[in-house]
Amino acid sequence: MASLVIVLALRWLPLPTSSVMAQQWIKATGEGAAFRYAWTPYAHISPHAALAVIAAEDQRFPDHYGFDFVEIRQALEDQEEGQTLRGASTLSQQVAKNLFLWSGRSLVRKGLEVWFTVLLELLWSKQRILEVYLNIAEFGEYTFGVEAASRRFFNKSAAELTASDAARLAAVLPNPLRYRVDQPSPHVRKRQRWIERQMRQLGGVAYLDR
Repeated sequence: MASLVIVLALRWLPLPTSSVMAQQWIKATGEGAAFRYAWTPYAHISPHAALAVIAAEDQRFPDHYGFDFVEIRQALEDQEEGQTLRGASTLSQQVAKNLFLWSGRSLVRKGLEVWFTVLLELLWSKQRILEVYLNIAEFGEYTFGVEAASRRFFNKSAAELTASDAARLAAVLPNPLRYRVDQPSPHVRKRQRWIERQMRQLGGVAYLDR
């Protein structure tokens, strides 16, 4: 019951932090490092940023109910063929675990992730899930949210991000501590170009009206 009330309340409130951010803030404070985060409403974020994270992370986001069973099945088939098991988490699942849960892997944590994902899909709109994702995703060391990342890496607001800027930010999302927005490796550049192609193939920002 408490989890339902919390999720429902957060349907409207700006988020001061997330579970992952709180953990990283403690770490940054101990190291004397700068911690960057600024909540930004969806209306003040470039639609290119929203489209880029969908293109990069979850292209069936408008159509699923929190879990992409097509992607899960493909990941399992790839593993059976000897490939490394890759993640198949949707944006909704990533919001659930980053907002409410702790780092690590366990059956308890996975069960809670499923529970919170179901609650998010039931109680929030898709736009709210996307808004929160864009605000709590980590784009660099101690840099959370698209506004903080845009200011740090492009010296502009999130509202001013171009399609190319947004694709480069989304390109580091698999591992923002390994991949750099400000010093993009050939791999990041290649992924950025792939994301830009996917954005065009999805139909551009008009895709967000689905």
